[in-house]
Amino acid sequence: MNKSLRYIAILSLIPLFTAGIASNYFIEADAAKSQGVNAPGRLGIQSYGSENNHIVCGGVLCVDYPGGKSGWEADQGKITTKVPQSNQKTTTKVDTTEKTDVTEKDLGSVLRLSRANIPTEIPMHNGFYNGGDVYYIITDSSDAVHADTISKNQDWKVELAPLLANAPEAALSKTYMFVNGVSGDGVHGFQGEVFTSTPAQSDIYSALTSHVHVTWDDGVQPRILDSEVKILSAVKSGDITLTEVPVVLNMPQIVWPDGQMTVKEDKTLTDETPYGGGQVLDIDTEEMNVTFIAHRGWGPDGRTIYYIVTDATPSGPAGMMGVVSSPTSANLIANSAAVDLYQFKNGLTGTGPLGFQPGIAASAPGDANYSPMWRIFMIGWDDPSSAQLLETIDDMNAYKKAGLIDIGIARPMDSDHIVNCPFIDPFQ
Repeated sequence: MNKSLRYIAILSLIPLFTAGIASNYFIEADAAKSQGVNAPGRLGIQSYGSENNHIVCGGVLCVDYPGGKSGWEADQGKITTKVPQSNQKTTTKVDTTEKTDVTEKDLGSVLRLSRANIPTEIPMHNGFYNGGDVYYIITDSSDAVHADTISKNQDWKVELAPLLANAPEAALSKTYMFVNGVSGDGVHGFQGEVFTSTPAQSDIYSALTSHVHVTWDDGVQPRILDSEVKILSAVKSGDITLTEVPVVLNMPQIVWPDGQMTVKEDKTLTDETPYGGGQVLDIDTEEMNVTFIAHRGWGPDGRTIYYIVTDATPSGPAGMMGVVSSPTSANLIANSAAVDLYQFKNGLTGTGPLGFQPGIAASAPGDANYSPMWRIFMIGWDDPSSAQLLETIDDMNAYKKAGLIDIGIARPMDSDHIVNCPFIDPFQ
């Protein structure tokens, strides 16, 4: 069976659809491949030979560069063969030099990156909702002080994501954090946080939390307050003082009263493990950690990145991936707190979520515009049979400018699509 057709099954598991994709999309993709490679010069630009067709020379296509590929190599002292960048030294070497009779099987082997899916253990914290236990993780902070403090306390890095401060109130849920009182597992070393919603209240739940600091007043005997009702009662009695804090944390809930994230049944990971069936491999409330699947992709400049998936909207994609449904995230679709992530719907076969090459993110940890909240776009090749390996935003822009790819926002279920994909270091 043609390998492209195998991804019909994957499509039923993966939420990253572009607007208007028909149910027979992959059949149409095969038909497009049979039409042959785009001829040089079809874009109305000078051609310097077939070896330049669809090849990038720096930030432009070689057909745009005076002298073509040879001219660029002479000027820059570079070659146009591209390999995935990785500081982990685990990337499969890629040879994209043009050759005849290249099959889909050949292309698939080219892009099967090593360690495309790996387990990553993340520390959990214990908080409360309406008197019940909540176990959650903390992955990102809009504030550097909170990011550093929590990173040290949990011995696991919290990424700084300043853009989260721009999230509208409708995309946040309120969380109470104690800054004195009874010692515990809270962010500040005291009792655990108190949440005002869980995924069971899907219409109001958000992993992005705004914060209210709770301070026990002098002369008052501290005690555990495990619900918002008890907190507000303590305010009335003059026992505590509440202070709103302009900090947003990404605190996805893993276990909550009467519910938890889906644990994947097949825990054997390979480079071709599909996204469907859950993103969690194990939840250990005794050792206080959760094991996620970390997926490999590329940052904007080609660096290797890994990310996990915790929640998404709309409900269909969330259910397909086995993550929490979070409708409130749709409020980020036109907000700067969300950043663009590009996935591929056709082209070179590989380890991306749809069975094609891995995606490219518009930012990565350490960048000023990093955010864990991702607005998904789909990249499609006009002629999939002539697809090339794209690793950077510059690559993508060059091919889009040349008219060789189209890019469209994903709208599964004809709805706004946001995915909470914290970028993490799985090797820490």
